[in-house]
Amino acid sequence: MNLARQMAERIVAVRSDTIPAEAMHWARISVMDVLGVTFAGCEDAAPAILAEVLDLQNGEGASLVFGTAMRTRPLDAALLNGVASHVLDFDDTATNFGGHISAVMVPALIAAAESVNAGGRDLLTAYVAGYETGAKIGRAVNPLHSEKGWHPTSTLGIFAVAAACSRLLGLDAEQTATALAISTSLAAGNKANFGTMTKSLHVGQCARGGLMVALLARKGYTGNHEAFTHKQGFFNLFNGAGNYHAERILDTWNAPLDILEPGTSFKLYPCCYSTHSPVEAALNLVRNHGRFEAGDIARVESWTAAARLAHTDRADPQTGLEAKFSVQYCVARALIDGKVSLKHFEDDAWREPAMRELLPRVHAMPHFEGQFPPELSFGAEVNVALKNGKRFSSRVDKPLGRTARNPIPPEQLRAKFEDCAAHVLPPHQVATVARALDNFESIASMRDFTRLLEVERKSGTVRKTA
Repeated sequence: MNLARQMAERIVAVRSDTIPAEAMHWARISVMDVLGVTFAGCEDAAPAILAEVLDLQNGEGASLVFGTAMRTRPLDAALLNGVASHVLDFDDTATNFGGHISAVMVPALIAAAESVNAGGRDLLTAYVAGYETGAKIGRAVNPLHSEKGWHPTSTLGIFAVAAACSRLLGLDAEQTATALAISTSLAAGNKANFGTMTKSLHVGQCARGGLMVALLARKGYTGNHEAFTHKQGFFNLFNGAGNYHAERILDTWNAPLDILEPGTSFKLYPCCYSTHSPVEAALNLVRNHGRFEAGDIARVESWTAAARLAHTDRADPQTGLEAKFSVQYCVARALIDGKVSLKHFEDDAWREPAMRELLPRVHAMPHFEGQFPPELSFGAEVNVALKNGKRFSSRVDKPLGRTARNPIPPEQLRAKFEDCAAHVLPPHQVATVARALDNFESIASMRDFTRLLEVERKSGTVRKTA
């Protein structure tokens, strides 16, 4: 039996009554987190431009465009909501997957669930199936896949979305294998476009593509079930012969579920996850010594792993999106403001005089030998030297929320959702949606749920981060 079919057999076998309650819990938290950051991102320039290009007509379909009361076709909704979910880079990640797993799945699953009027438990079950698929394929190809410059969020996310949507739409094993096979031809996304709107387009295209292949397979579309292991297939093309371990996919399937171990990584700061440990180190210095003044600082040194620094070493960011991928900017913000928040990446915040003064004195460097063991690839150290001769240092092995063993407290995740949703929803509506999310498994109709999310678009509210 080929790999696509073997994965498909496992995907269709996922049942809500056999999924551990803890896994369903984290799936629900991920849905809440993605909805929140999507609301916060839906008025950004990237989804606004995309909406103009798509020229959506209200009432064409059952699927909601978040941040509006507009209904459109599922594929368009998955694309547009997918871009909005990731444009702020505030959504969760998965360690073995190597990218943002929920932002690609949740918009596609909600659009699909609306089209067939599935319920909350069905969606969460499909989410767990998709998470396991994406993470296990990640085990087979990472870290090399990511280090080569592929963006796993989209190149691997297409398989997570295809699996999740196939499970939600009730495809059988043969159809699911076909959806996975077709997906190998839709895998795309490179890190060269980090710091631009195109990074979030990766997510939107992935959400749309994963849903589309499931719909195609359901209608009888064909694909080569050997497309993963073929000599010109996904593994050999994307990683190269001998540079992947396909056996890791099935050997570790459900043993344990990746959503439980190592678990989902949630974000407290709306910037690249590779900046989070140095941000926390800088915030620790503020907590211990108070906020710093740019004029008092002689030099800041930040150490992160070379793999993290490869896409976050931006000493002079020129847009809000570039600032999200500048460890120098994020550390400077933490030191001066005592926090890193959404407003720090909006409009021309990166131009503020204190930032322009301090940035040339913030130096980002890779780990030196012996500074952190290899397993602490998210470790960071930040040193601050003041002009008066005082020096301060802080070290963080991994950011809060990196794994299920180091979770962000539930009240902080709930507060994050409420803060993000409040960008477009009035307070009473935020509270209503939050209560519905608390009981997401009991939702019988996804269309009824998304009616709670409808809001009239405010005029003149497009934000600029690029």
